[in-house]
Amino acid sequence: MFNTIPRAHELSKDTDNGRGQEMIPEKASYSWFAVQTRLRYEHFAAAHLRSKGYDLFLPVYSCRRRWADRIKEIELPLFPGYLFCRFDLNNRFPIVVTPGVLQVVGVGKTPVPVADAEIAALQTAVQSGLPRQPWPFLQIGQRVRVEYGPLYGLEGILLTFKGRHRLVLSVTLLQRCVAVEIDVAWVRPIPRGLTAATPLTGPVRDLRI
Repeated sequence: MFNTIPRAHELSKDTDNGRGQEMIPEKASYSWFAVQTRLRYEHFAAAHLRSKGYDLFLPVYSCRRRWADRIKEIELPLFPGYLFCRFDLNNRFPIVVTPGVLQVVGVGKTPVPVADAEIAALQTAVQSGLPRQPWPFLQIGQRVRVEYGPLYGLEGILLTFKGRHRLVLSVTLLQRCVAVEIDVAWVRPIPRGLTAATPLTGPVRDLRI
């Protein structure tokens, strides 16, 4: 009996539960991009992109909403109207034709990748399980580095709001931020001119708004 040699197009398919699905080779080598979706279609678009085999990141937070007869806790996107996807920039057509997707964010018609460090920081914040919420974009303030706890190694802007300390993480491309509640004892200030590898010492100075 002779083995049948797969055709070229068959080599690019992955049989996931019997369904042909395009494989996305070496996804980890691709950059992250911000994908704009229709409002309230973030999960819908994410599900379609995942079904195509793309690496997706849709950060969410818990929010309590009051209904007529009860209060319900729901999950909402930290960046309404956006999700993050890793893909080959030279083959982005399958992304933009996905139901619910409007465009890949960039400058003019040129998509611009999101910094890996910013995505990694957001992923760490989400995985930590600490309370988080969307926050207005900040560019100035007391920059700190987390040296203890589940957010160890992250850098951001420290502020105090309603008696609670928050670490603000930025996505520069979207001009938006996420604030994560932290213990102020976890962080140390970053003096200007120091690199991420520089050991930090000294007391924390809050930025109050």
